[in-house]
Amino acid sequence: MNNIFIKVIVGLVLAFILTACTEAEEANQVGSAKESSQNEVVEIENGDQILTISEVPERAITLNQHVTEVMLALGLEDHMIGTAYLDDEVMPEWRKAYDSIPVLADQYPSQEVFLDAEPDFAYAGWSSAFNEEAIGSIEQLKSYGINAYLHQSSTKVGPALEDIYMDIRHIAKIFNVVERGEDLIRELDNEIEQIKEQIPSDQPKKRVFVYDSGDTAAFTVGQNFLNQLITMAGAENIFSDLDKNWAEVSFEEVVQRDPEVIIIIDYGETSAEQKRQQLMTHPALTGVTAIQEENFIVLPLSSAAEGVRVAKALEVIVEGLY
Repeated sequence: MNNIFIKVIVGLVLAFILTACTEAEEANQVGSAKESSQNEVVEIENGDQILTISEVPERAITLNQHVTEVMLALGLEDHMIGTAYLDDEVMPEWRKAYDSIPVLADQYPSQEVFLDAEPDFAYAGWSSAFNEEAIGSIEQLKSYGINAYLHQSSTKVGPALEDIYMDIRHIAKIFNVVERGEDLIRELDNEIEQIKEQIPSDQPKKRVFVYDSGDTAAFTVGQNFLNQLITMAGAENIFSDLDKNWAEVSFEEVVQRDPEVIIIIDYGETSAEQKRQQLMTHPALTGVTAIQEENFIVLPLSSAAEGVRVAKALEVIVEGLY
């Protein structure tokens, strides 16, 4: 009788262990597939649009460098069939992935070129991508069965770091790589905190002027994310009172606010060194502190945009200031 009882107990224990192992294996399989299949409809509020995604996009096209780099940082190159509008070099860690994706145009492709690629998703950094001169409106693309997402942090006046993170979360959700998105955000947060530890706390805030372009007037930063980066670096953007992201100001206003440091945005046919020489020889600026002391920081446009280079951009500014 005791032998029979023992056999029954052993059998039950073995059955329990087998069931537990099977359930664990199934859970692991579900976990590994979590970011490779999408079983529910995803709805994303994107500006005044509600984006409804029933399947993970497989033929995405990115327009503007900073959103291309968001996709690459999330490891989504296999979901991309085209890119456009590169401002400068892609970061080395993403170069191989970027080189595997066709470049449709140096700037925005025409709608014909865009549609010929047969995309199912368009992701743009600036609203200028979605007009008649480029690939067409979001509504028009929707009528063709193409979902479109506009990077919200690049269109909002006065975006914060969390707005960039929200864009990353939206794209991660659309492509069902939510955990990758959170990992990327944690990585950026950690890098930012490490850089902020290098900022002296006992120095007065330096006055910073951002120069994008312009001869008779200066195109500069008001409230876009570069304003936030300057603040995070313990300095002050002299045109932070402007209620827009970018604005044109007179050089007389620059003189009145007397910047101690000038950040040059590097892009386009005019090199950063040429811009520096323009400022150094500008007759209206001879008395400006930054000109007299030749205090310049060069920042690529891709780093000035609201993308995944936020930590690298902050590092350049901090090193230039201190």
